[in-house]
Amino acid sequence: MSAAAPPPKDGPEPGPGPGPGPLGRVRRAAAESVGGLPRQFWWLWTSTLVNRLGAFVATFLALYLTVERGYSASFAGLVGALYGLGGVVSSVGAGVLTDRLGRRPTMLMAQTSTAVSVATLAFVEHPVAIAVTAGVVGMATNASRPAVQAMIADIVAPEDRVRAFSLNYWAINLGFAVSSSAAGLIARYSYDLLFFGEAAMVLACAVVVFVKIPESRPERGAEAADSDVGSTPPPKEAVSMWTVLRDGPFMAVVGLSLLMATLIQQAFVALPVSMGQQGFSSADFGLVIAVNGVLIVLVQIPVTRFIEHRDPARLLVLSALLTGYGFGLNAFAGSMGLYIVAVAVWTLGEIINSPTQMGLVARLSPVHGRGRYQGMYVLSWSVASLGAPLAGGFVIDHFGAGTLWAVSAVIGTVAALGYGLLLRKLRTTPTPTPQE
Repeated sequence: MSAAAPPPKDGPEPGPGPGPGPLGRVRRAAAESVGGLPRQFWWLWTSTLVNRLGAFVATFLALYLTVERGYSASFAGLVGALYGLGGVVSSVGAGVLTDRLGRRPTMLMAQTSTAVSVATLAFVEHPVAIAVTAGVVGMATNASRPAVQAMIADIVAPEDRVRAFSLNYWAINLGFAVSSSAAGLIARYSYDLLFFGEAAMVLACAVVVFVKIPESRPERGAEAADSDVGSTPPPKEAVSMWTVLRDGPFMAVVGLSLLMATLIQQAFVALPVSMGQQGFSSADFGLVIAVNGVLIVLVQIPVTRFIEHRDPARLLVLSALLTGYGFGLNAFAGSMGLYIVAVAVWTLGEIINSPTQMGLVARLSPVHGRGRYQGMYVLSWSVASLGAPLAGGFVIDHFGAGTLWAVSAVIGTVAALGYGLLLRKLRTTPTPTPQE
């Protein structure tokens, strides 16, 4: 007697196998990369892309304050720190709202608040008002991340989550690459267009969420079978932030994420400072750091197809070593070519780490606590974006750039050991079929 066929997934199907030849292989690879994911995921992916296509202000806020408004570099740094602090505050708060109110309401509140606060930046003139508004923008911009990541965990089957998180990460970087280039051109004519343009794009994102994306928060009493590691609390236990903090294995992942994020954030302050000390120009740095975005856009999806069903422990260990030693290579870089090689190495580590680690976070999160767990995970990146520039600058000023890059290699090694030890404890049977 033949077994019943599994129910089809809601999403694009690969269809009949394409014919032989390069074109057929490309079609088959594309179908395997994007096929089988729920339609709701693709609307969420679209909203992410639209949002990042309009992410103008954060990239050019320092230039706006110093060049357009005539404020000092110190004031611009203070505003940037408040922007980052806003993200730190909202990470946990948005995680709680994601669980209590739902994923969709949290995203809509975050997006409308972002649009209003970004547009307000075009009008405020007093330094205190600018600083406060920038902090609000940081809070609002970061508030949707726990909800988006919790919704992906809700609607995508466990075996497809690494691929889904990778595609969402790819959309973020594709949108950032386009918006950064466009913002440079727009700023030549008017910085106000940047503020209003981002507000309009974020509102468009909110429209997509409102019209096309239903709520995905699981009903109370419907427990998931995909929490396949032993660190999550019992299904009937109320999940609070104290529950998250007491979850030792998960908090270990958060700590390791903080180490990885601290390394990656060095690319945006410490790396240009180090290159500048060697006589390289801002244009040289722009060319070097562009390699990061180009590689992510070009190879994120192919790499994900290769790693999707492989041992996450080995992948996370490898990603930590590539990231740490990639930054460590900067200690030997004295030419553009070597800096580009270093960026390529740590970018590959980033490409492997991000979707694999987000998949692990989803596995460790209880169904009705996904928002809080995702909020704590997002907090690790927010803290890194606030603290890493300060730490990197301090080390360069007092000990030299070479010391910073050597320490980066050590941090990568420590993170690799941490991933290896943690996942050895969490190793379980293959992820079961979800029953949510």
